[in-house]
Amino acid sequence: MQASPTSSKVRKQRVSGSRHAGRGSGHSSPRITTELDVRIGVFRQPAMQTPVLVLNASYEPINICGARRALVLVLKGIARTEEEQGTVLHAAREDVAMPSVIRLLEYRRIPHQTRALSRKNILLRDRNSCQYCGIILTASELTLDHVIPRSRGGLSTWENLVACCHDCNRRKGNQLLHELTDMKLMREPRPFSLHTSRHIMRMIGSADPNWRRYLYFDSEPELQFVA
Repeated sequence: MQASPTSSKVRKQRVSGSRHAGRGSGHSSPRITTELDVRIGVFRQPAMQTPVLVLNASYEPINICGARRALVLVLKGIARTEEEQGTVLHAAREDVAMPSVIRLLEYRRIPHQTRALSRKNILLRDRNSCQYCGIILTASELTLDHVIPRSRGGLSTWENLVACCHDCNRRKGNQLLHELTDMKLMREPRPFSLHTSRHIMRMIGSADPNWRRYLYFDSEPELQFVA
């Protein structure tokens, strides 16, 4: 299968321009991440990895999953496409429109559960931005950094893992932050909370009419993400 966009392909560019401008005179201050930056970083993913809003049978938004997973649910008859994203997947027998919003055909009770610690969820929590310089990148362009390096006793926990660009990862190396004068965290890393899920859901969907009509901006439904 091969995905081909129906509209002209957006030229790939880094949202923050020069990654470390002015490094010769010291590390530049972390940039302020905007909602538009996050949306650009998330939706710059390859077509099969772009986020899709998942609705319950009652039209309540309950999850976000990747386009590949959404297609599987549609093709298995578990869900139906409510909105399309404008990309067509060319298969051997038919052309399939890539979904932007899908709805489950049977109502499912969504229990509250703790988010699994994973690379994907760390990047979601950190809004696809390096936690040292603030640059917005796609998932494939980011890595994870142990704030306290594993070689110095650091563990793989929510509080010790952050999204990081490769430049900052190399610069930090095996050092602790208090040993560096030009690097610091943009925010304290914390577990992926329900509040984080709601915030990301709204940032992604606030400017997209395909998503916005299904999202609640006045009330606070309990939302989760597909791991």
